[in-house]
Amino acid sequence: MLSLVPTPIGNIGDISLRAINALSEADILLCEDTRVTKKLIHILKERYNTTFKENQEFISLHSHNEKSFVQNLEPSFFDSNIVYVSDAGMPGISDPGQVLVRYCIDNGVEYDIFPGANALLTAFVASGFVETQMLFFGFLDHKGSSRSSQLQEALHNGYTTILYESPHRLDKLLLEIKKEEPSRELFLAKELTKKYQKYLHGTAEEILQKLDGNYRGEWVVVIKAGESHSSSAITQNDILALDLPLKVKAKLICKITSENTKECYQRLLSL
Repeated sequence: MLSLVPTPIGNIGDISLRAINALSEADILLCEDTRVTKKLIHILKERYNTTFKENQEFISLHSHNEKSFVQNLEPSFFDSNIVYVSDAGMPGISDPGQVLVRYCIDNGVEYDIFPGANALLTAFVASGFVETQMLFFGFLDHKGSSRSSQLQEALHNGYTTILYESPHRLDKLLLEIKKEEPSRELFLAKELTKKYQKYLHGTAEEILQKLDGNYRGEWVVVIKAGESHSSSAITQNDILALDLPLKVKAKLICKITSENTKECYQRLLSL
């Protein structure tokens, strides 16, 4: 069978007894990074005197090879005791794992998902925003119109919204929010459960001042719910029906689909 096993996001003490048992009894460990998993196992051996099965096999399975790996699988692979672990946190949450689960469902393979450490839920509770409904966006696209439209949706969906952001783009995100929603309350969590864990509350401008250019670390950004903006009721067919040049229609359609303008224009030519 397959077991998806979460690992600590920082503090090794957060690992569960059930997770330790699953790791120690695995025949094959599918790992987002085999080096990280081997380091975790070494710590468990040293700190908790855990005994692991001999001759465990470690196979790299990450976002770049997950689909091709699964395409070449046979159900008999799961006759062994298979465990998948991401580097930290819950597999399948901005990490590989879901494609494996889909394979098991489609091929009648038994599987189990262990509960455990998760940055987005930890930050959601730590934010103190009392709304019980939330949306998780993961990482926004790095640039372009798709990033802009994703940010608009994150800000104006009516729910508490959670993003992950890298230290290299955190200042960009805060400046974008400052421009769009200067008074919106935010909560930022840095290095959750680790030695340098830090919580920050305030507007984008206030948090930028507090950080003073120090963006190092892994960040979770929680955006307090704002008013929901109704999504456009305009469809592609509505635009196509307008008496406008095709290039103009293509540009308008791209506004609601985030499609590349040139590709959209070529697609419309073939209609």
